[in-house]
Amino acid sequence: MKYRVLVINPGSTSTKIAVYDDDKALFTQVLRHQAEEIARFGGIIEQYEFRKDLVLKAMEQNDISPSTLDAVVGRGGLVKTVVGGTYKVNDIMLKDLQNPNLWGRIHASNLGAFIAKSIADDQNISAYIVDPVTVDEFPEIARISGIPEIERKSLFHALNIRYTAHKLAKQLNKDFHNTNMIAVHMGGGITVACIRNGKVIDTNNALLGMGPFSPQRAGALPIGDLLELAFSGKYTKKELLSKLAKESGLLAYLGTDNGIEIEKRIQNGDKKAELILKAMCYQTAKEMGAFAAVLEGKVDAIFLTGGLAYDKFIVDEITKMTGFIAPVHVLPGENEMEALSQGVIRVLKDLEEEKIYK
Repeated sequence: MKYRVLVINPGSTSTKIAVYDDDKALFTQVLRHQAEEIARFGGIIEQYEFRKDLVLKAMEQNDISPSTLDAVVGRGGLVKTVVGGTYKVNDIMLKDLQNPNLWGRIHASNLGAFIAKSIADDQNISAYIVDPVTVDEFPEIARISGIPEIERKSLFHALNIRYTAHKLAKQLNKDFHNTNMIAVHMGGGITVACIRNGKVIDTNNALLGMGPFSPQRAGALPIGDLLELAFSGKYTKKELLSKLAKESGLLAYLGTDNGIEIEKRIQNGDKKAELILKAMCYQTAKEMGAFAAVLEGKVDAIFLTGGLAYDKFIVDEITKMTGFIAPVHVLPGENEMEALSQGVIRVLKDLEEEKIYK
């Protein structure tokens, strides 16, 4: 039996939507929102009816009736820390998504559950979220940082990494919950994740949490030198955070974070561009090697995903350094819409139990 799922992925100035019949996308669309349209609302959550109406209008334009849906899924926002999986939207979740004190802010992705629940309730079907960024499956040992005042936290590209891990396990004819993998999501930031028996037991925080430098981010830095920079008087706290998260990595060294441009420079004999890009791959491979040790060498597969996994130079460099650990699989792209739909379809087909948010 085929299942039809509406996918809603809100961003700050757009809402991506798609309708899937099992793994086939019937249509995908990006609904753009003008700044003045958004500005008339008091806050982010107040936008949900406005965005809901646009979603329903787009479905009508694509000749898909809401009455044909089996479920609706929204992008998981800043909920409490949870284990990975597919969660049914309930009142406790909606209350948490409206609470700015939970994570210090409300993100546009918090709208996903509200829009999904409203459309689902109209059709008397269920609404879900899948693998929000707050997925946390760290064991106690992985939380220790080195000083008691700082705890290592799980904050990573959970949606795409867990979806790609499910997809690869299926391709390899392995049980996801009995598989060890090293995952690398490469975009503006680079996440390296350690998956043991289907759980992400360790990862760097790709924004400001160690690991390799990336197209825009600094990654791990020598602490003493970072303190010198912080107290140099050149930067406010806000400016330094922006520098480390948005103006570092390839962008800082080469003046661009465009992979195609950098590869052209390398082909034209630019030795500095080659060195810096190789250094990014080197740091990524080094992090992967650390997780091979955490898994005691018992690694079933390595996979590379995200936008940079389309880049042959990067893939070849990382594979050259890590291929001895386990076979390296390349599954490029972000795949967020597919990941959301398939998380729900696994539940509808009884391949996975839905989780209850508490």
